[in-house]
Amino acid sequence: MDLFFSLGAFCVGALLFFVILRVTGTIRYIPNHQAGVVEKLFSFRHGSVRQGFLALGQEAGFRAELLRGGWHLFVPFQYRVHVVPLVTIPQGRVGYLYARDGAPLAPNQSLAANPAGADDFQDARAFLAGGGQRGPQRRLLREGTWAVNLAQFAVFVDETIYALPMAADDAARFRQMSQLIAERDGFSPVVIRGADDRVGVVTVHDGPALERGEIIAAPPVGDYDRFQDPDRFIAAGGRRGRQLDVLVEGTWYVNRLFATVELIPKTVIEVGTVGVVVSYTGTSGKDVSGESYKHGELVTRGERGVWSDALLPGK
Repeated sequence: MDLFFSLGAFCVGALLFFVILRVTGTIRYIPNHQAGVVEKLFSFRHGSVRQGFLALGQEAGFRAELLRGGWHLFVPFQYRVHVVPLVTIPQGRVGYLYARDGAPLAPNQSLAANPAGADDFQDARAFLAGGGQRGPQRRLLREGTWAVNLAQFAVFVDETIYALPMAADDAARFRQMSQLIAERDGFSPVVIRGADDRVGVVTVHDGPALERGEIIAAPPVGDYDRFQDPDRFIAAGGRRGRQLDVLVEGTWYVNRLFATVELIPKTVIEVGTVGVVVSYTGTSGKDVSGESYKHGELVTRGERGVWSDALLPGK
């Protein structure tokens, strides 16, 4: 009898001890398929966050580092742990991000730049230290499972919005952003098949404006990875507006907040005919038609006006 009483008392005591640890926030278990966002509730010595959103020192606030699966111990009553899911992006889909903290956007930016060091969204501290900016991001997340601090980032994947609730208007703002991406079919890459006989006309919505005289389309730039790396495109001299370069056959991971893509049929010139090209872009060319040509002016290929070289049969 005494043995059963002692065993029962031990079990009750152990259970009570565990409940006390749980209620005071001293111990917390996180499943391996989830992560923990740590919120420091108070700090008598360091106070609260004075600049930015995340607490990068010992002050009170949301911590930059995530907790991964397992048991974790804390000072009683000082911490709260928000258990959040890992971000899962299915094959053939892409994810968009919104950063709550970071450097402000420049006047000519609509999306946040991701310089080297600030392109790892699984390390919020490195993101901020590397110059990452707040707001919707230019870089996408590809297929896979990502451990993202959902206090710092909101992640949009199809109809799912991964985010730790904060401000009262967060839900409406994030839902509006998700709907805009869906309207542009932005959660899937641009796929152009050879049999479709189409090309993608690209309109860029971020970056510097067109230079004087370039009122219709932005000229091609150097190495920029076909609009898949917005920072690389802008660094190469790319500008916002409709682009002269087009997307051809292939699979292209384009951020549709950065650039929209309109698929149009290729021009087919049948045998026995030629194509006369009238260009509305390019520099003002010198007439090369010669004195004997009386039907107007002709310019060289790439200049504004009627090209002297016609397109031969083909696509």
